Amino acid sequence: MFAYWVHSFEPAALRLGDRFSIYWYGLAYVAAFFVGFALYKHLVRRGFSELKESEVGDFIMGCALFGVLIGGRLGYILFYGGGAFWKDPLSVFRLWEGGMASHGGILGIVAFTWFYARRKKISWTGLGDNLVVVAPIGIFFGRLANFINGELYGRLATVPWAVKFPKELYEAAPVRAGEALAAAANVNPSIGSIPDLVAVAPHDEAVRRAIAPFLDPRHPSQIYAALLEGLLLFLVLWILRFRGPRRNGLLTGVFFIGYAVVRIADEFFREPDAALTAGLTRGQFLSLFLVAIGAGFLLFAARQKSSDPR
Repeated sequence: MFAYWVHSFEPAALRLGDRFSIYWYGLAYVAAFFVGFALYKHLVRRGFSELKESEVGDFIMGCALFGVLIGGRLGYILFYGGGAFWKDPLSVFRLWEGGMASHGGILGIVAFTWFYARRKKISWTGLGDNLVVVAPIGIFFGRLANFINGELYGRLATVPWAVKFPKELYEAAPVRAGEALAAAANVNPSIGSIPDLVAVAPHDEAVRRAIAPFLDPRHPSQIYAALLEGLLLFLVLWILRFRGPRRNGLLTGVFFIGYAVVRIADEFFREPDAALTAGLTRGQFLSLFLVAIGAGFLLFAARQKSSDPR
């Protein structure tokens, strides 16, 4: 038996009084923007893009705002919201309520780059090929933020690095959640609900010890996703950018298929957050469409002449 670690990170990186906080999730977006900006600018300097250096900032900002934020939020509402969009369409703009879907963010970026390329009269696929090289870094930071928030946790596990996540109690059976709540309240009488428990646990080791017997050890699937969807995919695409053939659409196709493959793989370790579809998790099912889209880009690339000057 292992003394599994009870997740104790707090969503806020910094709190200034009771009214202002800086959250890790927000910092993840900021880090993704600046790192993505620096990497894309490097690609421009190396002659891989039709964009000018002075245009990179506006382009990355547009991708972050219209692609990732709006697309990710809309994707969450449509794919995981259970019909909430049709009841309240304006909910897509309430970003502070949380809820983002990576599949929606990817499709949002596709739409924005198409619009941007038409406005600038440059190659859409050429623009996208550089963007998909740096995009996995944003996914990496986002998945790390998921882990810090203790959300999107994994399935039951017995591996030595398994983690117990207090937020599991939101979905636990009423009896089990009630027992955990009683144990926590016995240590800290101010705890009167599961949200109170989850908020207090990161700061109170005694509370974490009290609730540990009522939590299951789980795969830290957010870390798996950060390594697979983020770092691994980035390294593959970065190498292909510099050593592979220059055919517009090739890297975009590799990204779509590569992301789908690693997402399907890491979903086997992640607790499903929606009803299964044909035996597949929602993430796995949506990834099948990305494979089809990626195949389309690869077919397009195969018909292009290489622009590699070597």
